Amino acid sequence: MTAKRALDLLGGLLLLAVLSPLITAVALSLALATAGAGGVMRRRTVAGRGGHTFTMLTFRTKSPLAGLPLLLHVVRGQMSLVGPCPLTPGHRECTGEARRRLSVRPGMTGLWQISGRSDLPWEERELLDLHYVDHHWLGMDLAILARTLPAVRRRRAAAGQTRPARLA
Repeated sequence: MTAKRALDLLGGLLLLAVLSPLITAVALSLALATAGAGGVMRRRTVAGRGGHTFTMLTFRTKSPLAGLPLLLHVVRGQMSLVGPCPLTPGHRECTGEARRRLSVRPGMTGLWQISGRSDLPWEERELLDLHYVDHHWLGMDLAILARTLPAVRRRRAAAGQTRPARLA
C-alpha cells in the first residue's frame, strides 16, 4: 500500500466516523424534503483510475455537503482525497494527450478546488489537473488538504453565504 492510499484510507475512515452524524442528518433532511422525488442521492458515471468507470454518489443538494458521500468512494479506492476533478468517461480530458489524468484516482479536492474552482476558465482547470498528475507527491496532497476548507469558506463568504447552506 502506498503512502497516498494509506492517507486516503485512514483519512477517509476518520472523516466518515467524525462526520457520520452530519451525513445522517443531511440524508434524513433530504429524504423528508424530497419525499420520493428522485431520492436522496445523485448518481453520475465518471472515469476513475485507468479509465475504469464507476457510479459516483453525491447528495441532491447544492452545497458543500453534497460531496460527503464521496468519502465512501475514497475508502473503496475509487477516488482519492486529492486528485483531478472527476469527469465523465466521454469528456475530452479523458481522451488523447489529456488521458494521462486517468493515471491517478479522481479526487474530492485538488488544485482546481483551492484555486478558484468555478471562477477558473476551463483551460486553466485542465492545466491544474494535469500539473497535479505530473507532479503530485504526498507533501502536495497534505498542502492541498490543508488549504481546502479555508478555500471553501472564502467562496461561501464571497457569495454572501455566511449562514449554513440550505439542504433542499
